[in-house]
Amino acid sequence: MNTRSIWKIAALLLIVALFLVACQAQQPAEQPPAEEKPIKAAWVYVGPIGDGGWTYAHDQGRLYVEKNVPNVETAYIESVPEGADAERVIRDFAQKGYDVIFTTSFGYMDATETVAAEFPDTVFIHVSGYKKNDTNFDNLFGRMYQMKYLTGMAAAMRSETGKIGYVAPFPIPEVIRHINAAALGARSVNPNAEVQVVWINTWFDPPVEREAAETLLAAGNDVIITGADTPGPVQAASEAGKWGLAYDSDNACDNAGDGCIGVPHWNWGPSYAKIIEEVRAGTFKPSAPWPGVADGIVDFKFGPAATDEIKEAVNTKKQEMIDGKFDPFAGPIYAQSGCLGVPEGKAMTDGELLSMKWFVQGVIGEIPDAEPPCQ
Repeated sequence: MNTRSIWKIAALLLIVALFLVACQAQQPAEQPPAEEKPIKAAWVYVGPIGDGGWTYAHDQGRLYVEKNVPNVETAYIESVPEGADAERVIRDFAQKGYDVIFTTSFGYMDATETVAAEFPDTVFIHVSGYKKNDTNFDNLFGRMYQMKYLTGMAAAMRSETGKIGYVAPFPIPEVIRHINAAALGARSVNPNAEVQVVWINTWFDPPVEREAAETLLAAGNDVIITGADTPGPVQAASEAGKWGLAYDSDNACDNAGDGCIGVPHWNWGPSYAKIIEEVRAGTFKPSAPWPGVADGIVDFKFGPAATDEIKEAVNTKKQEMIDGKFDPFAGPIYAQSGCLGVPEGKAMTDGELLSMKWFVQGVIGEIPDAEPPCQ
């Protein structure tokens, strides 16, 4: 091969190489896959997360979400008063682009409804209450009355006098339902048991909660049940050498003294996680879920003052509820006046339970604007 041919071949190879380089340069660089945008969830709390009760339990639910839901961003604001402040905080979360907002106090209901109407692309979940819409506003609660029935059983079994005090936050159906369940549970083991109610008109106020418990103890009640947010009433009972049952959080007995019999408590995490995943998937629809002990959202934990007899009785009745064999609000149930409120063979419907405004027999106390089921 002569020199001229070699140079021709070399030139041809150079041209091909340059062509290939040019083609490669024209190909767009391969882009890395776009990172999925995190779903943003926010919580509005009525008390501090260190209250050892209601708000602590909700924040444990938020932490459960952080641990078990992938690619999630959470935020919260604690100690938000019900009313105008709540509406401002809820709206601020919506304006910041949070995908789902949980408002965790009964008194946040109307504020949540108002802001939900302004932000149709945001999902709002109000804990307790009864309002919802068909698109982006729902309520979530659990059948805590099941555990309050067990609370009443435990209280009556421990009591030496048959007199049980109840620290009650507000005269709303939720609280009334829980008081009635406790009274029915107490009377199932002691037909003469009485449950005396003191209204404190607050969810979280440690001094007021404690003062109410002391008033009930002074009136001769030797077991105190609280429906408020801290273990303070149980601490007061323990210090007086009596007994009490806490509420809301599974650790509520830890600092409540040796008199703590137990605590009906919440497990919000799985429900929160389920809702957030539905929002992410675009499958969320308001349904007003009301799960119970069989679903794990409510449970009962024993404290140091629970006897073996109490544990056996409570666990047996709890299993009956899980198996669907026992309904605390199945008749016959007599109203406070003595008339038959729920006949034998009947059970209260969810609608009746959610709007309950009357006391059962055995409760000592009054409900403003009561609506008795019978005369």
